[in-house]
Amino acid sequence: MLSAARSLAFRAAVTLAVALLLGLLGLPLAAVLLRIPPGALAQRLGDPLVVDALRLSLVTSAAATAVVVVLGLPTAYLLATRDFRGKRLAETLVDLPLVLPPTVAGVALLAAFGRAGLAGGALAALGIRLPFTTLGVVVAQAFVAAPFFIGAARTALADVDRRYVDIAATLRSSPSHTFFRVLLPLALPSLASGAAMSWARALGEFGATITFAGNLPGVTQTMPLAVYLALQSDLDAALALSVLLLAVSLGVLLLVRPRARRPAR
Repeated sequence: MLSAARSLAFRAAVTLAVALLLGLLGLPLAAVLLRIPPGALAQRLGDPLVVDALRLSLVTSAAATAVVVVLGLPTAYLLATRDFRGKRLAETLVDLPLVLPPTVAGVALLAAFGRAGLAGGALAALGIRLPFTTLGVVVAQAFVAAPFFIGAARTALADVDRRYVDIAATLRSSPSHTFFRVLLPLALPSLASGAAMSWARALGEFGATITFAGNLPGVTQTMPLAVYLALQSDLDAALALSVLLLAVSLGVLLLVRPRARRPAR
């Protein structure tokens, strides 16, 4: 009897905790969706402010994701398949943007790539200027989004059954051939999921972008920055942008989850 009472109390506690957490996560999202009628949302999406912010966000986040994949895949491969001195430090540097406050990330980017930054002089000599430019937005987004792809890629490559790699080695397959013909196809579903999550993170980046690239309409004003600006004077526009960002994020998650569960062949 006592055991049954404890079991019932445990289930009730779990149910209450889950309900409270789902309410904490779901209620604000529902409030955003319910605050603006579909007709008003469609009208707001034709606003030049919204169109420019959406265009810039899509272009910069896609570019940032491409940079992350091109540079992050070799990094993930090295971390997943090799042991070397300084590996712990490299892993820490890769994961650091996950816990670094976004404004601190923006200040760090300024200290590194600003006019008086560590690499600022060298970049200026090459005619490259990053702060308060569209290119600076791409750099800020890539900085904060890189850990999402590298973490997923590192895990995916490390989880590939080593028997396939060993078989390729016995057939005298080169490391590059083994990577492109064995490791990459087997890890592809998780790599695609990591790239999608990285793109979604880049699309929603705010703190590092506004600190490093500013908030210039048509140049550096992405959708999250436009939400912040619109919130000061036009709540409906802020809600429309928020709903659009929410829909994109939800779509990415719905696309990624089935792929993440699908086993590689």
